[in-house]
Amino acid sequence: MNAAVRAVVRSGLAAGLEVFGVYEGLQGLVDGGDRIRAMSSRDVAGILHLGGTILGTARSAAFRTRDGRRDAALHLVERGINGLVVIGGDGSLAGANEFRSEWPGLLDELVAAAIIDQPRADAHRNLALVGLVGSIDNDMFGTDMTIGADTALNRITEAVDAIQSTASSHQRTFIIEVMGRNCGYLALMGALATGANVVLIPESPPGGDWEASMCDVLGQGRRIGRRASIVLLAEGARDLDGDPVTTDRVKAVLEERLGEDARVTILGHVQRGGSPSTFDRYLATVLGHAAVQQLLHTPTSEPQVVGIRGHHLTASPLVDSVAQTRAVAGAIAARDFGTAMGLRGGNFGDSYRLVRTLEQARPRRQDPGRGPLRLAVMHAGAPAPGMNAAVRVAARVGMDRGHIVLAVRDGFEGLLHGAIEELEWMTVSGWVSRPGAELGTNRFIPTSDQWAAIATQLAAHHVDGLLMIGGWTGYVAAHRLTAQTHADVSIPIVCVPASIDNNLPASDMSIGADSALNSIMTDVDKIKQSAVSGHDCFVVEVMGHDCGFLPLMSAVATGAERVYLPEEGVSLSQLQHDVNALHARFAAGHRRSLVVQGEHADDIYTTGFVASVLAHESNGLFQVRTAILGRVQQGGSPSAFDRIQATRLASAGIDHLITQAAAHQPDSVMIGLRRGKVTFTPLAEFDNLVEPDAERPREAAWWMALRPLTNLMANINPPK
Repeated sequence: MNAAVRAVVRSGLAAGLEVFGVYEGLQGLVDGGDRIRAMSSRDVAGILHLGGTILGTARSAAFRTRDGRRDAALHLVERGINGLVVIGGDGSLAGANEFRSEWPGLLDELVAAAIIDQPRADAHRNLALVGLVGSIDNDMFGTDMTIGADTALNRITEAVDAIQSTASSHQRTFIIEVMGRNCGYLALMGALATGANVVLIPESPPGGDWEASMCDVLGQGRRIGRRASIVLLAEGARDLDGDPVTTDRVKAVLEERLGEDARVTILGHVQRGGSPSTFDRYLATVLGHAAVQQLLHTPTSEPQVVGIRGHHLTASPLVDSVAQTRAVAGAIAARDFGTAMGLRGGNFGDSYRLVRTLEQARPRRQDPGRGPLRLAVMHAGAPAPGMNAAVRVAARVGMDRGHIVLAVRDGFEGLLHGAIEELEWMTVSGWVSRPGAELGTNRFIPTSDQWAAIATQLAAHHVDGLLMIGGWTGYVAAHRLTAQTHADVSIPIVCVPASIDNNLPASDMSIGADSALNSIMTDVDKIKQSAVSGHDCFVVEVMGHDCGFLPLMSAVATGAERVYLPEEGVSLSQLQHDVNALHARFAAGHRRSLVVQGEHADDIYTTGFVASVLAHESNGLFQVRTAILGRVQQGGSPSAFDRIQATRLASAGIDHLITQAAAHQPDSVMIGLRRGKVTFTPLAEFDNLVEPDAERPREAAWWMALRPLTNLMANINPPK
């Protein structure tokens, strides 16, 4: 929420508007006085990393009354306010919309009571309204993601990972309750991200003798050697009879029927707190800016909810969004669970079915028709968090479909030497959270005289299809393999994007990029916090190779004043301009500044060179300190986002591979997520989609459109 407040304030000031902060939510409108304050750019400096909201929030009984809303109208008119950006859930947005619809009548009542005169009322006849959805539940229509949901999901993932260690050590079962009210998003996606063994959500209540079914799944897992069992429970979960499914109820069942040593953890409000994730900082920033643009350009239009589809902005009528949101709760209350699942969207239902597959103790071995295929899974390129999660899903989905899944060790080099072995269901147990690449990976690209040997290995192991989960060199090698003409080998290849650089074509995001951004954000937050006594300018170098995704997005998430990208390079005139800007900033009393530079931003103006220039030209106003974050960006446990994306892409990729392996003329493709949907692009188009002399897509990526926004957010004293 703080990132959204910052974006609204700075975007409004940059547009020449006067911006006010309303403290303590809708109650602040009713109270007026010091609870509605004019805000400057410095009022929102240094708040990106803070949890909660600096404005505060509160439920307001007074605002639910006509008198309270009339007082609120008076306080807005007194300050000349004619537009509202409301950041909250469906209740707050619905209340604000009612206020807006009553606005003309409230002004008439103030005139009739001689509190304001008619000319003043006429000058404020319209009240514009834009809503931003701030809710960890991710239960609002009009946007794929709500502000706060990604952070809450990361909290859940971190907590369950930690609990897994205890559960495995003691061979215990943990029942973990997460938030979500009538929405099972956090529980469902938490199950995908943590490998939970059972998930219970309001939209699909367990039926029949569900207690016996749950015990059967967990019991089978114990019998095949699973040391830890996790039951993830949404707080609003009920059974088909409408009775609450509580943690105590589940605990009692497991203890009585299985003799399990079960423990209960209710995560509670820890899910709401803490520093926001990179994605939430980015989301809130772009939505806050978009809200101001909506007020500027369509001030008299019907109130809108601003959201995103994929990474593209959308605007939906606020009334419709609230009605659709509440329709899900109505369907659940009416026990129309098919409608409830449908209203959540296709991805929700697909994710639920996928969880049911992954939580099994053993594969169902569905009849594949023509006989089991032999499908190989491998990595290539640099390591990226989430690679192991992708392998786990590919292996289990492939086996569940009735096929044999093979592991290729150590990338194309391993394939060349025949390092191929069969995977079992339990081989990949626990891989969802593991960092690195268990199968091994490298940047090896076979030479032209080695392709025949690779073809021989594929034929010798009877490989019917290849799933390559990796980065740039993996795509290059896979593309060259498809171009080879070996009569005895003609197999489909599916490339799954896994690269922290996010530099691969045919996908908006690559597996691992979100984890790398969170790592950068955490480190830069600490670096900025170290500037407590002096006047420091930090120059931080991040990875990305020829792609500016990591530097640009980390600049958005950390509030950097300057960012240097490989796509733009660095010039002497740019450095001179930035030196002058830093002088003005520190002379105005600021104590720190942040510059983010991509590792290949410029061959001449390197990070060390830029830091030396800034230090030499500082004239004693500030100290310059450098930090090269290095390989920490590739390591660590994958974020919830990367685990979920790995799950979606690997599942869709292995299904596509099965289809193509059975086809007369199989196709090789690059799988990706575009505008939130899984897409398949012919691998043959790789060369046409990338720049010839740089490791990045030819077409400008979606995130480059954020470049002007980074400049706007960094403008501490925007023009009036």
